[in-house]
Amino acid sequence: MSDNLTTKTQISDEVNQFYSKKLLERAKCLLLHDKFADVEDIPQNAGTKTIAFRRYTNLPKITTPLTEGVTPAGNKLAQTTLTAALEQYGDYTAVTDVVEYTSQDRALTIAVELQGDQAGESLDAILRDIMNAGTNIQYANARTARNQITASTDKLDATDIDNAVMTLKLAKAKKITAMVNPDTGYNTTPVRPCYVGICHPRVTPILQGFTGWIDVEKYANKADVMEGEVGKYGDVRFIETTEAKVFTGEGASSIDVYSTLILGMHAYAKTRLTGKEMESIIKPLGSGEDPLNQRCTAAWKTFFTGKITNDTFMIRVEAAVS
Repeated sequence: MSDNLTTKTQISDEVNQFYSKKLLERAKCLLLHDKFADVEDIPQNAGTKTIAFRRYTNLPKITTPLTEGVTPAGNKLAQTTLTAALEQYGDYTAVTDVVEYTSQDRALTIAVELQGDQAGESLDAILRDIMNAGTNIQYANARTARNQITASTDKLDATDIDNAVMTLKLAKAKKITAMVNPDTGYNTTPVRPCYVGICHPRVTPILQGFTGWIDVEKYANKADVMEGEVGKYGDVRFIETTEAKVFTGEGASSIDVYSTLILGMHAYAKTRLTGKEMESIIKPLGSGEDPLNQRCTAAWKTFFTGKITNDTFMIRVEAAVS
């Protein structure tokens, strides 16, 4: 722990200057990837940290009439099972008694706030990467691989979105009608039926150039505008975040390739441990192995995993931006 202590080396004395107690605003990410997940948590003491998602295959259509007096062959039920295992994540910050007693900032309080942001960004990145590992992929300009995408010819266009939406419709993907409430992390709030696109800010100006694009400011009904929503094209409402996936240097000539996820309902899930969704752990001076009351710590810890539960209900469109 000694290597990670916050000491007066990191937080020096504030001298010879007027000190504003209003701290400078820091950049915060808009975290959106879990908003449309199914929430399926594991109870504590369930005897496992693995969750199983089951789906039964639709029975075939029967278009041949029955033969009088003859029993048909019938059809068996078929089941698909997907599993995901919880992993534990966390971090801590240790602060010395000298910092706590002499600094004008309450370092431990600030650490708790920073760790809240850290935890949110970490879990968003974990789920984002799980979502972007799906196999339902469409490359711009009918390319067949990410490393073929070029900066000059393979920007996203309206045809790419039209094709992606048609793929979802043919897969019978339902439009999203609810999103996870950010205040609770599991309750849902209704949204007007739509497919949802998660895009990077560098992609948004390209979308805004589409014929038929409608900026969010021009919506007739703004009552259920989603956080981060920038507008809509056809059946897709787009939300923007700097945390959208970028495949850095993986395109032709090592260009960056940008992912735009288009989601239908029930495409993926997130799982926590009930009652341990997020722990904030504060230990004052003198806790544990601290005989001289020299260290206090702030920490967070959680159990978390995500899973694509129906790959055909989510499509990833990869493209260049310039």
